[in-house]
Amino acid sequence: MMKRGMTFRTISAGTAVLAAMLAGGSALAAPGAAQAPKTPESILPSPAPSPSVRASEPVVTAPAVVPSPVPVVTPAPPPMPLYPVMSWTLADAQALLGVIGAADEDGLTSADYQPDALRAAIAAGPGAALDAQASKSFAWLVEDMRDGRTRMDSRQQWFVVDPDVDLHPTAQVMTQALASHDIAGAIAGLAPTHPDYKTLKAALAAAPKTDKAARNLIRVNLDRWRWLPREMGKYYLLTNLPEFQLRLTVDNSIIRSYRTVIGKPGKTQTPNLAEQVEAVVFNPTWTVPQSIVKGEGLGARLIGNPASAARQGYKVSKAKDGTITVVQQPGDNNSLGRMKIDMPNEHAIYLHDTPAKALFNAQVRAFSHGCVRTERAVELGMTMAILGAGITPQQAVQYNMSGKYTKVPMTKTFPVYLTYFTMATDISGKLGKFADVYGRDVPVLASLAAPRAAWDGKRKSSEAVVKLDNPL
Repeated sequence: MMKRGMTFRTISAGTAVLAAMLAGGSALAAPGAAQAPKTPESILPSPAPSPSVRASEPVVTAPAVVPSPVPVVTPAPPPMPLYPVMSWTLADAQALLGVIGAADEDGLTSADYQPDALRAAIAAGPGAALDAQASKSFAWLVEDMRDGRTRMDSRQQWFVVDPDVDLHPTAQVMTQALASHDIAGAIAGLAPTHPDYKTLKAALAAAPKTDKAARNLIRVNLDRWRWLPREMGKYYLLTNLPEFQLRLTVDNSIIRSYRTVIGKPGKTQTPNLAEQVEAVVFNPTWTVPQSIVKGEGLGARLIGNPASAARQGYKVSKAKDGTITVVQQPGDNNSLGRMKIDMPNEHAIYLHDTPAKALFNAQVRAFSHGCVRTERAVELGMTMAILGAGITPQQAVQYNMSGKYTKVPMTKTFPVYLTYFTMATDISGKLGKFADVYGRDVPVLASLAAPRAAWDGKRKSSEAVVKLDNPL
């Protein structure tokens, strides 16, 4: 495992390190191309078709003298459940009752899955009542283990869309569980595979029953792992915002880590995302947002003083409609520094270098307008370009040293996760707590404490999307 403080002392040393990492057959060999993601299937019931009049049927017109009838309000039918009802044996239902009794070990609440009602149905014997209750209890447990117990509206700034419901639909899990008669295995197979999940489970088991605050903190963060894809990928970047750290990860092991600067609390806090790295950009340009160009008067100041614009590294243009565009050119003073990791998303969030490197020495590093500034970003960009685009270390050095804008597209899938854990293992592997810098724990705790209701099928946040494309 590489230590966080490891840096490239010189460009040539960096080349040697990267070349050694990637020499034939090393553990960091580039992954195979990933298959294109499937379009998520709708899990909501289809609306009933509207009644229509057949062409052959006569149309009767009411006489004009007949008054309009008083409308009759028909109550809406109850919503269809998002799970199937299957046939259960008494043995499988008893096994399910045992699994429900152990749900607390995963930070869930056993009572949410109606064990008393299931016990009564078992006592009544096989039949429709047992099938209905066992199917419901099983489906609810599947949903919470696979997708998380916290409803989407309580996940503040959580814009990750979990693919697990498509990969492991409830009907498929139930069918396989009943066919194999391995109810416990079916549920356990939905748990996150990241090592932190098991670490948190062990911490929960060791926490005193009377220490509700400690146990609730663990439960909140266990649930957050269930909001993410069960399989994170072979190669990925993961940043834990409250920890102010970014990890370059292979097979769930940290290869390198980097300090980060994240968004300030309030309107420019960094959202939680799961995106794909599209490209590494060496010597990037920065198109200054209109909030600065127009709102702060930068455009008006520069358009009338080309010499000043040139000294500051800006190119300024004015459109026919009067719109002023300001683009900062590559260089050491560029607000994006010497490297940008392009990960297209509707929030305009990305990982990038910065000329303000002294901020990495602060303990609490929430200073940005939303994007994630990354320590030793050029080193990270070179490593990403080698792993994800297949270029040589020598090419990476050349692109960086050229001083010219160079975009290196990824040829392999490389996910990047912007997560939020207030209890997790740190970069040294030690379990620790992190300050809830954005105050996102409270609504999760409230959701976990509320009675469990049927899932509404919502998988995407309805919070307003704010474009945070200002690296300053």
